[in-house]
Amino acid sequence: MLIDLKKNFSHLFEDELIEEINRIGSIKHVKEGERLIDIGEYLRSMPLLVSGAIKILREDNEGDELLLYFLERGDTCAMSMTCCIGHSKSEIRAIAELDTTLIMIPVQKMEEWTGKYKSWRNFVMTSYHTRLMEMLDTIDSIAFMNMDERLVKYLKDK
Repeated sequence: MLIDLKKNFSHLFEDELIEEINRIGSIKHVKEGERLIDIGEYLRSMPLLVSGAIKILREDNEGDELLLYFLERGDTCAMSMTCCIGHSKSEIRAIAELDTTLIMIPVQKMEEWTGKYKSWRNFVMTSYHTRLMEMLDTIDSIAFMNMDERLVKYLKDK
């Protein structure tokens, strides 16, 4: 693999897990604006972001999109993990906000690593917690803020 995983993930994972990721992960490059995941797709692997940014969206029946959260370096998508482990179709759309580099982890390894590596288990739980808090923040903005306040918040977050 041409990516220095220790540099990117040593703060998250122990060396043995980084070596496994290096061995079995596959690198994926996504251009800005490109769809990574679409609603209704089955996922066979989970993304770990090495660089770039991805926005995670939901869509209503009329095709309108709602931004749920952004993924950045060192992140993964909690919704993708849920789909991978549950072997269910995606409920979200993921679009590259910037040119992005990912390491794709096969679903079988995700399950194995949860029991084998404490750092992976912590990473998964922290990812779920972080995304849940971001979604709650989005819901709070919609429910409790005026449009002008939401716009200012969005611009500051960008």
